Amino acid sequence: MVNAAIAAIALGVAAWTIFKLRTVVDVACGYKSKVLCTAIFASGRPLDPQHADQIAADAYWLLRPFAATVDHRAASVTTSFAGLRPRTAIHRSGLGATLVPGIPAAAPSTPAVDAPRLASPAVRSTSALRPEVQRIVDRAFEEPNPARLRRTHAVVVVHDGQIVGERYARGVGADTPLPGWSMAKSVLSALIGILVDEGRLSIDSRELLPAWRSPDPRAAIALEDLLRMRSGLRFSEAYSNPWSDVLQMLFNTPDTAGYASRRPLSDPPGSAWSYASGTTNILSAIVRRTVGESSYTSWPRRALFDRLAMPSVIVEPDASGTFVFSSFMLATARDWARYGQLWADGGSSGGSTILSKDWIRFSTTPTAVSPDGRYGAHWWLKLNPEIGGEASAAAAIARDAFFAIGHEGQTLTVIPSRRLVLVRLGASVYIDAWNQAEFVAALQEAV
Repeated sequence: MVNAAIAAIALGVAAWTIFKLRTVVDVACGYKSKVLCTAIFASGRPLDPQHADQIAADAYWLLRPFAATVDHRAASVTTSFAGLRPRTAIHRSGLGATLVPGIPAAAPSTPAVDAPRLASPAVRSTSALRPEVQRIVDRAFEEPNPARLRRTHAVVVVHDGQIVGERYARGVGADTPLPGWSMAKSVLSALIGILVDEGRLSIDSRELLPAWRSPDPRAAIALEDLLRMRSGLRFSEAYSNPWSDVLQMLFNTPDTAGYASRRPLSDPPGSAWSYASGTTNILSAIVRRTVGESSYTSWPRRALFDRLAMPSVIVEPDASGTFVFSSFMLATARDWARYGQLWADGGSSGGSTILSKDWIRFSTTPTAVSPDGRYGAHWWLKLNPEIGGEASAAAAIARDAFFAIGHEGQTLTVIPSRRLVLVRLGASVYIDAWNQAEFVAALQEAV
């Protein structure tokens, strides 16, 4: 009996260990395939699939044993561990990269969309470059700490609607779409604002999904709770933990919104703040239900991107067809600036109103339960410590500044009172390599 019990325990431990290790392999292969497919085929960057910074530098050394194969004819990347547990990401025109289940890759349900080419009235050309601004921009490409590389890829500084500072790293140009990671969350804010302004959604709406019907306690979650990251849903946002919800959702499930919406409540809705990428993908699914299947794929472009003349934008869907607005949007640095200019101009562009001033105020009003009121409604109102939020420079930043912030130091800063929009894109694997507070304070002073 004792020997049988010990054997059963040992078998259980072995099965648990295999399951945990399999999850690590799946996430690692998914991450590497997705990031490479986006960079090579959506951004058009000819990266080394084994040694590119995005999948090999600094803390990413753990990804080096996972072998990636690029198929240029099929526009796909497949990664495996010694040939085991392969994961494939495929690229489609206008929709970027999507991780797909199964080998060979099965195409996701969302049809491809070709991006139009338009000229922008909102952000004008670089004829107004200013030497004092350009010197600060140039410093953003320096590497003061070899142990903590910044890897800045692009910087655009816009003042009064004109580009007054701009620079790109080698292999990147003004026409290179670059990922913003969680900056995409702040773009979804505008799309939801359009639906609210049109009366198709309300911030007070509840029972937002079919599975969230009374008596399910998640029926009490309001749209505003999701926008302010106070849904109460249990969700771990830990990128250093391969078993965390955010990595499982982004790189190991075909339905990101479905994964997030199945999470149980850990707090009553509205009572606690917790930043969660899953929340944004639930909102993306709500937009999909509101707009309708026949319009969903093209609606973001018609409702927002075309009106701002942002032709480079690519929002990447998951395998279920829902746009992953938590993390997967690309645009050129100039087009990211055009989006910021919309907010700097109070919701108007080219003489037409795209967002109401009420939505601008709502989005940039602090969420009371967020730490120090640092979060609004899918916009950051203060910088976090790891990018300089507690440095002395942070105190010098104008009080009306707000920020879209993404993985690896992607930042979009809007300061309406200074008529200033700043974009910085890069691959700061160690996030504390980039000090956003010093960057913003210096440019604010220069203009």
